[in-house]
Amino acid sequence: MSTKVKDLVFPSLSYAYDALEPHIDAMTMEIHHTRHHKAYFDNLQAAAKDTPIAETDFMEVLANISKYPVAVRNNGGGHYNHELFWSIMSPNGGGQPGGALAEAIVRDFGSFDNMREQFNNAAKTRFGSGWAWLSVKSDKSLCVCSSPNQDNPLMDVSDCKGMPILGLDVWEHAYYLKYQNRRPDYISAFWNVINWAQVEKNYLNCL
Repeated sequence: MSTKVKDLVFPSLSYAYDALEPHIDAMTMEIHHTRHHKAYFDNLQAAAKDTPIAETDFMEVLANISKYPVAVRNNGGGHYNHELFWSIMSPNGGGQPGGALAEAIVRDFGSFDNMREQFNNAAKTRFGSGWAWLSVKSDKSLCVCSSPNQDNPLMDVSDCKGMPILGLDVWEHAYYLKYQNRRPDYISAFWNVINWAQVEKNYLNCL
């Protein structure tokens, strides 16, 4: 179902800000959601207002982001990335995926541990601010990569195109209050809150 940029809605979380403790702290979650994400959302709407962008399907904008102003790229990516990020975490998360997603991970990476290692490396080695992704490519295979700033694999500027089904924010605002410069510790903690049922739904929607 397509949604015009002007019709996008800022999402509420399905869990409390402290629900991901001790892995992600409540203050970080509240600031991240209500200030950082909200700013991306508001700035996207401001950039699109009174332009044809407002009437354009949001996913189409992302897919053709090179045609749009930098403000749309940064804030549109920021909105999409965070909306996905909130949805794939849960206080009941962790463990490993099952079903079709687990089979696809073994098929494309050899094992869950191999995929996790590749994902961790993508997140750890992303210089500066950015994201790590598990995505579904056009041939339906899975891939891991990272992107700078608020870019993502949906964008035509990406060097690892695909449909993201799992993303990890490695901007400092996502972890610095609790982990300071210990990004690897934050990345390790993330595996305890992943909502694999939602990630599998995302995967199945790509098939």
